[in-house]
Amino acid sequence: MTITQTQTRSLLGLKDLSQNEIQSILDRAAFWEQHANKTHNLLNGKFVANMFFENSTRTRTSFEVAEKRLGAEVINFSAASSSVEKGESIYDTVRTLESMGIDMGIIRLKPIGLLAEMAPKIKVPLINAGDGNNEHPTQALLDLYTMQKHFGSLKGLNVAIIGDILHSRVARSNLYALRQFGANVMFCAPDDMQAKDLDVQYVSMDEAIKADVVMMLRVQLERHSSGLLKSADTYRASYGLTVERANQMANHAIIMHPAPVNRDVEIDSDLVEAANSKIFPQMANGVPIRMAVIERALV
Repeated sequence: MTITQTQTRSLLGLKDLSQNEIQSILDRAAFWEQHANKTHNLLNGKFVANMFFENSTRTRTSFEVAEKRLGAEVINFSAASSSVEKGESIYDTVRTLESMGIDMGIIRLKPIGLLAEMAPKIKVPLINAGDGNNEHPTQALLDLYTMQKHFGSLKGLNVAIIGDILHSRVARSNLYALRQFGANVMFCAPDDMQAKDLDVQYVSMDEAIKADVVMMLRVQLERHSSGLLKSADTYRASYGLTVERANQMANHAIIMHPAPVNRDVEIDSDLVEAANSKIFPQMANGVPIRMAVIERALV
């Protein structure tokens, strides 16, 4: 595989991906979702390393299921049990696995910008499973897939993303991708949780819940350097999707959340599995999306 092919097959973010490229991934995910057989031999003999330098349950498991459904050999790797704990750099760890013959790496890491800096030096495709507060492309792809599946089209869709925007890579990837499809994206967040670097309209909570898609974000306490969250009750009262607020949503509107969910903080527990909630379907849609992304990288 040449360097150009590797860079094309890698998926570091959605900011520079065209609508056609994104749609081709969504279409292929639909193929895999409808495929009756649970496992395939498409990646027989290929080795995929899941390199998670930051904790993850949903994303790592979803990737592993996707890899095994495609017939790949899976190597799971976490920082807690790695030489990173002994002082080895992330780059040297990735280069080590590359030297051992992996065909692709799924990587999650906390330092912002490191993935983009490292990827051109690595000879196998890398898939971004979340880097800092930069991008989380496969989460946004499964979000788009969920919306497109429900509404038929993303063009003109009003999507409100509500919560801890400042620390959210999901918000960024969704913003970049949804705009490619002509969707209207608005943010809603407390002043100290807004991302000032993004050119997007901030609206009130009353306006946000009138959108076609009400996407709640988790308050990422582990990324807060100081007490941005005064109290869970105060946050819920001002920015939580309460049952009372959900009752004001349009009949056709849906609730989304990338999970994990802080029940009764950013969203009331009763709404997580409400009839108009797509939270668990989002998780299910993550597997065919990741199958499509992995296939794009290796086949």
